[in-house]
Amino acid sequence: MVGDSPSPRQRIELTCPECGHTQFEPAMVISTQCHGCRTHFQVRDGKAVVRQRSTVRLAKPQRESDPIPEPPPPPPPLRRVPALPTLRQRVLRWLFPPKPPREIACFDCGHHYTAAAEAQSSQCPRCCCYVSLLDYQIDGPWNRRIQTRGNVLILKGGVVSGCVIQCHHLTVLGELASPVDCSGDLLFCGHGKVMGSVKCQHLRIRRGARVEFFHPVTVASASIAGHVRGQFFCAGTLTLERRARLQGFIRAAAISVKPGANHIGTLEISQPDASQQDSRHED
Repeated sequence: MVGDSPSPRQRIELTCPECGHTQFEPAMVISTQCHGCRTHFQVRDGKAVVRQRSTVRLAKPQRESDPIPEPPPPPPPLRRVPALPTLRQRVLRWLFPPKPPREIACFDCGHHYTAAAEAQSSQCPRCCCYVSLLDYQIDGPWNRRIQTRGNVLILKGGVVSGCVIQCHHLTVLGELASPVDCSGDLLFCGHGKVMGSVKCQHLRIRRGARVEFFHPVTVASASIAGHVRGQFFCAGTLTLERRARLQGFIRAAAISVKPGANHIGTLEISQPDASQQDSRHED
């Protein structure tokens, strides 16, 4: 037959690998079907080969009595080795060392704890009270209450009156006519009349300052180098520096009067608090 005549350029002769039947297929064929047994086979390099079949293996069914296989152990955790600081980081750390944590006293329960030096607020771990750590600088009239464990600076043009100030360190260069409660130092560098009660850890009156207190002053220690008038209750030592002058009542655990200092008024020496004695014995 004319249709079955082979053409070497267009067709190739293939032999079925199953039944041996011979047939002609196009030269570019990849797979075909045997005309004799209807078996599919593949063509590789011009020759018929058995068609590859994918094999699926089923897992063995697990019985209830079989033990539960143990899971594979987890991979060991990766240990991150901390990177060594660079030379620049070490130089900056040496030039600008980190600030130590600050000690804070809660306003509500009085609990003492520490917080980061750069923090602007904190929370008491005992009573969960909010504690502000903001600093204030006052250069004009001020009559609003300040409650912070930060520092307060009253500049020469600042006038504070009609409010309560609770802070850590208070420096007075202007006028102060309000009650004060400091957990740190109270420093007077100018002249003024304090109308409210004063309570602080350490009172400092600079040389040349003239301060008059109209209400009792309660401190842990005091160092006076200027001219002062008032009533002082000191749990520790009250020191009158050279050429200092104090007029009023003093009750202190100890008093130190430098040459040239002068005190006019009543002086009482009291025993230090038991808490302070215990702290000294512990130290």
